[in-house]
Amino acid sequence: MTSENTALDSAFMALADPVRRSIIARLSRGPATVNELAEPFEISKQAVSKHIQVLEQAELVTRTRDAQRRPVHLNPARLEALTAWIDQYRLVREGQFRSLDAVLQSRAATGSE
Repeated sequence: MTSENTALDSAFMALADPVRRSIIARLSRGPATVNELAEPFEISKQAVSKHIQVLEQAELVTRTRDAQRRPVHLNPARLEALTAWIDQYRLVREGQFRSLDAVLQSRAATGSE
């Protein structure tokens, strides 16, 4: 398995959890601390920290140090890589649907004459 496939597997496994997807959604609005990320959940801060660790291992988020704070940041480059991977398949499917539409329109045009 290539390192790209391993990275994709890691990212998609991290995103399989609804709590981690919610954390990603929150971080899309800007950096946040663990306390801020834990607010909407009925789980411990320690559990939220573990979710963040999974997201860090998948390279979807990063942490920085700002005095006493350790804000968590979204890694847009990693999300862009996931989007690019998905888009390559979406574009193939869209091309197939356009071809099917053309065939159907051609048949409809010849059948109506």
